[in-house]
Amino acid sequence: MSYFIGTYECKIDAKGRVLLPSALKKQLSVHLKEGFIIKRSVFNQCLELYSTQEWKKQMSEINNLNRFNKKNIEFIRCFTSGVKQIDIDTTGRILIPRDLIKHVAIEKEIVISSSINILEIWSKSYYEKTIKNTAENFEKLAEEVMGDKQNVS
Repeated sequence: MSYFIGTYECKIDAKGRVLLPSALKKQLSVHLKEGFIIKRSVFNQCLELYSTQEWKKQMSEINNLNRFNKKNIEFIRCFTSGVKQIDIDTTGRILIPRDLIKHVAIEKEIVISSSINILEIWSKSYYEKTIKNTAENFEKLAEEVMGDKQNVS
């Protein structure tokens, strides 16, 4: 399993191409052969970039859902809506499909942020607003999410 590190500010051109920073390309290099999957985020106005290996793990879990349950079918349909396979070209760029760019209101400046085993792709303005809003209550959030964890060292 790969864990990504870093937050990168990038520019997107009129065709939807993003030149990835060299530090990020280095992290993604082990996944170049298999490619990547890009999709809409469930909870945020951003995109998620999965390695194909990570996507297969996610799909394996979702594939275990009972398809005779209407809520499961609706979830699968919405979760996979807009999913596309993409590659990194020889110059180190990704091409973000137009419908996904429009969906998350990306303009010229974007932020690519690590989220453990996937990357999030944000409009820079939405990313900054989300970080600011979360930071205001981060202490409480950290306690709620991590406070009950046992020290396992």
